[in-house]
Amino acid sequence: MMQEYSIFWVIDEIAKHYFHKSHLLYLFYRDFQNDPDREDLKRQKDYITKRFPKEILTSHIKNNYEKRSNLNIKDSEIEIYKDKQYIALHISEKHLKFRCKTLGDAEELLFPALRQFQLNLFIIGENTSNYGWISPILATSEYPDEQVLYSYL
Repeated sequence: MMQEYSIFWVIDEIAKHYFHKSHLLYLFYRDFQNDPDREDLKRQKDYITKRFPKEILTSHIKNNYEKRSNLNIKDSEIEIYKDKQYIALHISEKHLKFRCKTLGDAEELLFPALRQFQLNLFIIGENTSNYGWISPILATSEYPDEQVLYSYL
């Protein structure tokens, strides 16, 4: 069974402050996906999430994918496969959506190219509670603890 995931490109300030509080980002994005018409969540998502430049990202993946695998690109859709591993990636303006059998497949076929593209990428599972950053943080946070992106209070 294929698992589905979304990837968001988070602005630097939020990535630095919330790197070790990824559960808050997960709750925020999950709530937004469950209620995309809620205006306050929409404004926050638009502020903290950067746009994916489709042509640049497509070119980058084409130039940096695992060379022993196969790559098919058609507009916003990219398929990467090798042996029994398969990834279907769709590039939207504010997120990437991909399907794969296991995250190990994504780790081998997709994530290396994405890490070379951008480090502040946050992933959440669509039908699982899997979430997290695809790269380690490079700098320590310089923001005070009292700042809050999202709260259930």
